[in-house]
Amino acid sequence: MNIKFKLIQYIIVTIMFMACTDNHNNNTITYSKTDPINKKVDSLIKIMTLKEKIGQMNQYNGFWDVTGPAPDNGDAEIKYEHLKNGLVGSMLSVRGTKAVRAVQKIAVEESRLGIPLIIGFDVIHGYKTLSPIPLAEAASWDLEAIEKSAQVAAAEASAAGINWTFAPMVDISRDPRWGRVMEGAGEDPFLGSKIAVARVKGFQGDDLSAVNTIAACAKHFAAYGFSEAGKEYNTVDIGNSTLHNTVLPPFKAAVEANVKTLMNAFNEYDGVPATGNEYLLRNILKDKWGFKGFVITDWASIKEMVIWGYAKDKRDAAKIAALAGSDMDMESHIYVSELEQLVKDGVIDEKIIDEAARRILTVKFELGLFDDPYRYCDETREKEVVNSPKHLDVVLDMAKKSIVLLKNENDLLPLKKQGQNIALIGALANEKNSPLGSWRIASKDNTGVSVLEGMQNYKDNNLIYKKGADITVGDTQFVNELTINTTDKSEFNEAIDVAKKADVVVMVLGEHGFQSGEARSRTDINLPGVQQELLEAIYKVNKNIVLVLNNGRPLSITWADKHIPAILETWQLGTQAGHAVAQVLYGDYNPSGKLPMTFPRNVGQIPIYYNHKNTGRPVRDAFNPELVFWSHYSDVENTPLYHFGHGLSYTTFKYENLALEKTVFGMDETINISVGITNTGKVTGKEVAQLYIRDLVASTTRPVKELKGFELIELQAGETKTVNFVLNKASLGFYNNQGDFIIEPGTFEIFIGGSSQTTLNTRFELE
Repeated sequence: MNIKFKLIQYIIVTIMFMACTDNHNNNTITYSKTDPINKKVDSLIKIMTLKEKIGQMNQYNGFWDVTGPAPDNGDAEIKYEHLKNGLVGSMLSVRGTKAVRAVQKIAVEESRLGIPLIIGFDVIHGYKTLSPIPLAEAASWDLEAIEKSAQVAAAEASAAGINWTFAPMVDISRDPRWGRVMEGAGEDPFLGSKIAVARVKGFQGDDLSAVNTIAACAKHFAAYGFSEAGKEYNTVDIGNSTLHNTVLPPFKAAVEANVKTLMNAFNEYDGVPATGNEYLLRNILKDKWGFKGFVITDWASIKEMVIWGYAKDKRDAAKIAALAGSDMDMESHIYVSELEQLVKDGVIDEKIIDEAARRILTVKFELGLFDDPYRYCDETREKEVVNSPKHLDVVLDMAKKSIVLLKNENDLLPLKKQGQNIALIGALANEKNSPLGSWRIASKDNTGVSVLEGMQNYKDNNLIYKKGADITVGDTQFVNELTINTTDKSEFNEAIDVAKKADVVVMVLGEHGFQSGEARSRTDINLPGVQQELLEAIYKVNKNIVLVLNNGRPLSITWADKHIPAILETWQLGTQAGHAVAQVLYGDYNPSGKLPMTFPRNVGQIPIYYNHKNTGRPVRDAFNPELVFWSHYSDVENTPLYHFGHGLSYTTFKYENLALEKTVFGMDETINISVGITNTGKVTGKEVAQLYIRDLVASTTRPVKELKGFELIELQAGETKTVNFVLNKASLGFYNNQGDFIIEPGTFEIFIGGSSQTTLNTRFELE
C-alpha cells in the first residue's frame, strides 16, 4: 500500500480529523470519524473534477486478465487508461479475490483520488453453490428459505471479491414464452413483492458493510415482463392500471426494503425507452418513492436508444439518459465520452452529474469500500466460504421446497423403497449440467447432482436407466442457440424394452437448462424435440408412469395431464437437484410447492393468468346457451391446465369454518379472518393457505381474484389448526390511473383455500 493511498484513503474515509484542499476553490474541508455518510460524500464531490464525477457513472465489463499484463492496444487500452485516471466507477464480470484485488489496486493506488470500484456480477441463484432458479424458489412460497438462499449467494459472491449483484429480477410476467420468467417470481404482484423483499434482505442483510453481504439490484425497471409476444428485447404496450397495480408493486416493495440499486429495462414504456424514461425514473422512482440508491442501465441500453429511433446520436442519448435519471452507464461508453462536453455546452446542468455521482459514492461508503477497498479480497475466506458444505444443506432444502406435485392419481407416489423394478428414462435423468439452469456463469459445468445419482442412493430397488433420446446436440450458455434433437429416435427401443419389465417408469423430461433465460424466448412450449413421442411410446407399454419435469418456464403438457397418472414439476433445482428429486419421489420429503405461474393448455391461451378481469361477457348466456357471443375459445376451454397456486401433497387438507368477526367495517378498521385447516390424510404435510379478495365494484375494474395473504403451515396427520389472516386499507386499495393509491367503500368477497381456485368464501362491506 503506497503513501498516496494511505493519505488519500484515510483522509476521505475520515478515520480522524484531517484536512484536505478543495482543488476548485481552495477551501479547507474537515472530515470527522463521526460524520454521516452524506457529509463525507458531499465533501468528496467538492474535490472531484467534472471528468472524475462522470467517471463514477461509467461501468466497464472485465476487459483483460487483470492478473496478467496490461493491454497495450485497442479498446482495452483505452479502458485501462480510464481506470488509472479515475474514470471508471464500477466493473462487472471480474471475479475471484486475486482478480478483484488487482483491478481495485489500480483504481485506489494509481488514480488521483483513489476512489474504490464497486464490483458487480450476475449472482442470480447462487455463485458456485447453486440454488434452484428463482421461478422454482417462488414455487416454495417459503420466504424464510428464499432469504437464506440469497444469503448463501451473497456469502459466496462476497468471498470471491464481488460486492454487488444484478438481482433480484422482480418483473411480473404472464407469458411463459419469455425465457426470463425463470429469473423472476411469476405472475402475481403480491407474491412477487414478498419475494422481492426476501431476496433483497438475503443479499443485503442488516448491515451492508458486513463482509458477507452485497448490494442488491431490483430489475428491470419497468414492465420488461410484458414484452410483446414474449420476445426478448421487444416493445411493451400496457395501460396505466397494469403499470401501477401489477408491474410496479414489487419494485416499490424492494425500494421500501432499502434496495441499493435498480436496473432499468431494455423495453420502452408509453413510447419512451426505459433508459430515458423520465416518468419512470424521476417522477415515480426518485421523486414519488424517494429512492436514495442509484440506477444502472442494462447492457449498452443508452446506445440502443439510437437504434430505437428515440435518440439521434450518442450525444443525444447521453443527454436523454442522464436527464431521465439513469445514474450509471453499463458498457455503452457514452457517458464517459459525451457528458463532459454536454455540461460545458450548458445542455446539462452539472448538478445532474453531482446527483448521480453522489448516489453512487453513497453506496460505496455504505459497502465499507472507503474503509477498506480490499475488504472483499481475502483469499483465505474465499477458500473457506465458496462451495462450503453447509451451503449444500441450504440449497438442498430450498430445492425440495420448490418441487410442485401437479398430479398423483391412485397414490402412485411416493415410490416404494424396496422390491420394485424401476425404469428411469430420459436424457435429463442423467444430466449434471442442465439442472444447474440458466444464469449461473460462475459455476462449473456438470457439477449438479443428476436424478440418476439421487435415485441410486435408494439401493433396495432394481433401478435401470435408459436415455431413450437426446434433447440437444451439444449445449452452450451464451453464444449459439441450442441444437434440438428432432429426428433421432434410435434409442427408443432400448427404453421401451426396459419399460415393459418395470413396475414403475420414472421419466425425466423437459427443457435443457439453457433453453430458458435471457434471449431464450420460445413460441412452442411443448416438450422439446422427440420427448413427446418418447413419452407416448413408453405409455403404450407401461401406463404406470411418473413424469418428472425439468424446465425453466410453464410448459404445455395437455397430453401428459390426460394420460400420465403422476406428474412432478421439479424445474431446474441447482447443485443438489438429483438429491431433492429423489427424496420427494421416495417420500422422504412431502412436496409442498405451489405454482407461481399458470400453466396453459396450449400456447394459444397465452397470456393466461388467474387475476384476470371479469369482462362484460364472462360466461355463456344461460337463457340462450346455443349463442356463441361470450368470451371464449371455440377449440379449447377457457381454464388453464394448472391454476396459479396449485400444488398437491402426499396428504390432503380440508378447509372449513371461514369466519369474520363482523360483516361491516369502517375504512380504518382491521379485518381479522380465520379458517380451520385439517390434515385429513395419513402423513405429516405442509400447506400454503392462500387468501384472495375481489372488489366487486370500483372506479376502475378490478380482477376476479387478487392474492392478499398466504401462510405456510405444517400439520400432523389428523391435526387441525386455525389460521388467521389480517386485511387493512393497504390490502383493499388499488392504484388509479394517475398512480395514486385509493381505497373505496363497497362489497368485498374473500376466498381462502389451497389454490387460486378455492371456492370457500364470504363477503363483507367496507364503509
